[in-house]
Amino acid sequence: MAKTKSAYFCQSCGYESAKWLGKCPSCNEWNTFVEEVIEKAAAKVPAWKTSTGTQRVSKPNKVDNIQSITEERILTGDTELDRVLGGGLVAGSVILIGGEPGIGKSTLMLQLALNISGKKILYVSGEESEQQIKMRAERITVQPMADCYILTETSTQNIFKQIEELEPDIVVVDSIQTLHSAHIESTPGSVSQVRECTAELLRFAKETDTPVFLIGHITKDGTIAGPKILEHMVDTVLQFEGDRHHVYRILRSIKNRFGAAAELGIYAMHSSGLRQVSNPSEILLSQRDEELSGIAISATLEGARPMLIETQALVSAAAYGTPQRSSNGFDTKRMNMLLAVLEKRCGFRLSTRDVFLNIAGGIKVEDPAIDLAILVAIISSHEDIFISSKICFAAEVGLSGEIRAVNRIEQRISEAEKLGFERIFISNYNRKGLVVERYKIELIAVSKIEDVFSQLFG
Repeated sequence: MAKTKSAYFCQSCGYESAKWLGKCPSCNEWNTFVEEVIEKAAAKVPAWKTSTGTQRVSKPNKVDNIQSITEERILTGDTELDRVLGGGLVAGSVILIGGEPGIGKSTLMLQLALNISGKKILYVSGEESEQQIKMRAERITVQPMADCYILTETSTQNIFKQIEELEPDIVVVDSIQTLHSAHIESTPGSVSQVRECTAELLRFAKETDTPVFLIGHITKDGTIAGPKILEHMVDTVLQFEGDRHHVYRILRSIKNRFGAAAELGIYAMHSSGLRQVSNPSEILLSQRDEELSGIAISATLEGARPMLIETQALVSAAAYGTPQRSSNGFDTKRMNMLLAVLEKRCGFRLSTRDVFLNIAGGIKVEDPAIDLAILVAIISSHEDIFISSKICFAAEVGLSGEIRAVNRIEQRISEAEKLGFERIFISNYNRKGLVVERYKIELIAVSKIEDVFSQLFG
């Protein structure tokens, strides 16, 4: 009979311990250790042996002798998803999609399964019944459904039996936390079960060259539930985010072995499913009937995609003595640093003022190229002077008040010109090497923050 062994796992990070601990030494969380019984086989089969007992021998090969091949990608029919994946699905890849409950992960994957033409899709659901999935499929599709099969099962052994009979081209699992393997004696969703089920699906994907999509739950901190090793095992990690009170959803690439790891896809959630947004600048720039203070437009980049976003600032007198600092979609610490630059280098007294910052459209931005637009929006609100809606900004601001250069300035300028902007403020160091004559938009190169304010506010 097989021996059993119990171990304690941290439910936050997956750290394993032989005894119970109050505080996890890996992630420093308290009371997260849970005992799980792990089944150990009596005779351990070496990892390099397959199930048939044959031994695979790998020999070292010189780099020059290895033949380079071009990965053929499968187009999903979803332009936004293909862009985030780096040009389409790679055979044998495992993609993990995480997001908050109700954000639209299952809808996105079901749309994918229903719209791919010429491929046999197996949609495995451990959370919904066949009738529920059928109702959603009828709601989100208006064309004849693709070669899509629905399987409501949570046992990996039964899933692989159906896969052997069906031989699908793509497998979608909703969700990885609901699956359980007979090789592990613990409840579904536990660290050991999630790790083992993912490892089984990973072996299947690599041996059969079948792409596998895994939908994953997230914790209250916004990270994917389960051990951190889960993100290391898969090839691609995608984050589906957005506000459930707004229609727009953002698909962000966090890790991608077959493409850029900073790509972005934007969708709009409607009653008929998710609609692709091909021009994100349309949703990130609000339509204004009149000029308002505290608004500045910035040219930013998300992966290889240039887009213009609207930064909104509100500066008011601190009513309760201690001024408030709040930002939505931007790092609050960086905003405080920029406010300190205004105080020290430009003489604006903001220490007794409340400052609120918002990035329109519900998007989160980490690009330092929006620094200048944020400072201009803050001063515009502070002085109650509007900025023309035909002006945009693309520059980083240093601690000494200098305007620093940003990368790929040509793409930012071209996007601003395409959307009808008349002037763009850039760093003086970015002007070197630029062919000014090829742009119809006026390029204003500045080196200090005082130069920007003198041109805008006099």
